[in-house]
Amino acid sequence: MTFLTLLSFGAAMFVLAASPGPGVFATVARALASGFASAAVLVLGIITGDLIFLLLAIYGLSSVAELLGSFFILVKYAGGIYLIWLGIKIWQSSPQTSATTKTPKLRAKQTFTSGLLITLANPKVIFFYLGFLPTFVDLNSLTHTDVISISCVMATVLATVLLFYAWTAARTKQLFSNSRTVTNINRCAGGVMITAGSLLLLKK
Repeated sequence: MTFLTLLSFGAAMFVLAASPGPGVFATVARALASGFASAAVLVLGIITGDLIFLLLAIYGLSSVAELLGSFFILVKYAGGIYLIWLGIKIWQSSPQTSATTKTPKLRAKQTFTSGLLITLANPKVIFFYLGFLPTFVDLNSLTHTDVISISCVMATVLATVLLFYAWTAARTKQLFSNSRTVTNINRCAGGVMITAGSLLLLKK
């Protein structure tokens, strides 16, 4: 695999990652509600899910996704409902931030899980990779080094795009200190998170 191939793959991934979707919506909502660090944990969960599907596609395990079709349907609904629940909590949250430092491990775990569910709730991602990757590489001739390179490019591009969204949203919230404004931002973030969950539930 050449550097130019990786560069082309990265550019295509950038365009796809920047397109608005459940992942972008959830990242922005999390950054608005809890700040950049919390959104970064969510992004880590999203990338982990994408990495799982990418490797399944590369190693020809799409049949595994088909066999687990019923399981992924359950994950889809669980993920959508979970994101909507988080959105409602964010919507109803107080502008006071003194409680946000409580149980950080639990919050980080919940945030990572929600990010992971965003990807795993859409098993069509693996078929997207199956159709997308062959335009750049021959899946049957990939070496372990190639797989690592592709995985790193995917993770880097996805992280860069989503973290930029998160940083921008977090900076926006930091510009406001008025409690009423923060309340409105929380409601906006909650609405965005609810939208992300609804998109997962409605996605066919």
